[in-house]
Amino acid sequence: MARAKRVPVSLTVAVLAFSGMAASLQFTLTIPLLHAMPDLLDVSPNDASWIITITLLASAIATPILSRMADMYGKRRMIVVALAAMTIGSFVVAVGESYPTMIVGRGLQGFAQSLIPIGISLLRDLLPRERVGSAVALMSGTLGIGAAVGMTLSGALYEWFGWESVFWFSGLAGLTFIIGVLLAVDESPVRAPARFDIAGAVLLSVILTATLVVISKVGSWEITVIAALIGVALVGIAGWVPLELRVSNPMVDLRTAVKRPVLLANLSTLFATGAFMVNMLVTTQAVQAPHGTGYGFGLSVVGAGLVMLPGGLVVVAIAPLTGALMNRWGGRRVLVAGNIVLALAYVFRVLFADSLFTVVAGTMLIGVGTAMTFAALPTILMGAVPLTETAAANGINALVRSLAMSICSGFLALLATTMSVSLDGHQFLSAPAIQLCFWLASACGLIGAAIAGFIPADTRRRLETAAQNGREQALIRGRIILGDDVVPRHPAIVTFMNLDGTPVDWSRADLNGRYSAALRGAGRYLAVANAVGWAPQTYVIDVADAETEWDAAISEQLSLSGYVTRPTGSVDGIIVVLYRAEGHFVSSVRCDEGGRYRMQLPPTGPYVLTAIDPDEAWAHSQKIHVGVQSTSVEIVATT
Repeated sequence: MARAKRVPVSLTVAVLAFSGMAASLQFTLTIPLLHAMPDLLDVSPNDASWIITITLLASAIATPILSRMADMYGKRRMIVVALAAMTIGSFVVAVGESYPTMIVGRGLQGFAQSLIPIGISLLRDLLPRERVGSAVALMSGTLGIGAAVGMTLSGALYEWFGWESVFWFSGLAGLTFIIGVLLAVDESPVRAPARFDIAGAVLLSVILTATLVVISKVGSWEITVIAALIGVALVGIAGWVPLELRVSNPMVDLRTAVKRPVLLANLSTLFATGAFMVNMLVTTQAVQAPHGTGYGFGLSVVGAGLVMLPGGLVVVAIAPLTGALMNRWGGRRVLVAGNIVLALAYVFRVLFADSLFTVVAGTMLIGVGTAMTFAALPTILMGAVPLTETAAANGINALVRSLAMSICSGFLALLATTMSVSLDGHQFLSAPAIQLCFWLASACGLIGAAIAGFIPADTRRRLETAAQNGREQALIRGRIILGDDVVPRHPAIVTFMNLDGTPVDWSRADLNGRYSAALRGAGRYLAVANAVGWAPQTYVIDVADAETEWDAAISEQLSLSGYVTRPTGSVDGIIVVLYRAEGHFVSSVRCDEGGRYRMQLPPTGPYVLTAIDPDEAWAHSQKIHVGVQSTSVEIVATT
């Protein structure tokens, strides 16, 4: 499966990084325009706020969907789709010059956010192992870089050439990067074609729409409308969760999502993103506020962007260092350290806020913490999920970021109405409100660090082993067959490793037993197939082709068995019943003439085993504890 490199690795990284920066720009490009939009488009300020809201909403919906499709249909292909949507949306706004076209175009621009998680996964597939860490750090940091550059760039374009020029620039940049991706980026060889979960995607979109609208409009819409939207979200979740657990190829693999590394990484993301967003939202407002507020510096929009720019540039500067730290420490330690840096940086912001120099220094410290946390998170995730699901995992992580951004925006809007001061007819956050935001951001950093500390420490080795040259990878697929083609009650898992025991990939089979995994090309591998209630089966397999079909058969079913012994009376026909210790019925079976019973091994835990002779009105019970191996329990009655 090896292919000659068409372009230098550095060019691939550069094109994807600049594309990610262009995607990140979409969130901040319109911030300098918001104050003028009501007059320019003849709408109310509340309607104008949808220019930001619709982009966040579209991003939250599109990112998990396009990321899942990237794993199935090709990562480069979905990056081009995201850039194309951004480009079309930009030109729609620039040409339309009306509120409806603004909303449509800004919604399409929101699709671009999916580019970053997909790009991270693509880099993992294409780059040599030693380049993955720094490249992922750079790609992850484009969120901060683009956000910092966006305000300066759009403010300058708006002042010099008018508001339409902002969207013309975005559209032309999108066209440029589409060409760049097609010429300088190869398609990933890791792909797992499957049937797309349309129902799951639709329900998830409904849930996210209702949730994000509630977060962004809770302070301005009537309580009855908010309550109705909350009801829609809850009903959607009640239908979506069982659906995702039932379908063969779910939109979101909830079983993987609740694994300890994935769950804790996403929880840490929620707090780390909150800390990052406080810097973006509060610092820009603080430096633009007039001196009369007690903390402001009276800068223009362009000046505020210039204050934020060094923090974004720091992300680029330390990307190689962050990659080296991840190779040496592992993702967990870098994530903990990054969150601690964020927490300390906000303490610095509170204590030293009397000059622009200290403000810039504070934003640079926050940039260091942001670079470390956002680089470590995809590293942890890609080490904890199958290689054929890395884009989807990063997409869900990006969705968590979007939710955190929306929560921060909603909280800031609440502070603007409850902790503000009025100067010259304008409302500004009060000095206590600014300090409160910084203290809360510091707390978010500490909480994120505490959560990250519980992430298992073995993800670094997993990613290092997996992140070999993606051009040499092969796809293996097939079925996990239990006994005589039994459909498993719980999804079975197949794990692939090298003959020295180092891990390569793993896959959870769907409800039909189908699985797919990515291996490091032709060679000999060890495969272990496992399912609840069955003994694991081990194979040594030879993979010779780019795509290989191989079925794993698991033949030995684990059981709970034994004999019933009683001092008097017959044992033929005695019924043995198994209950969980808390009283839930599990199964029952009838003994043979020798008193032997046998049933399928239940999940591990405490149980009560009861022998019953219905003809003689006799019964006997005893406590047992079931493990993961076949268990033999003799029921000995004394009466």
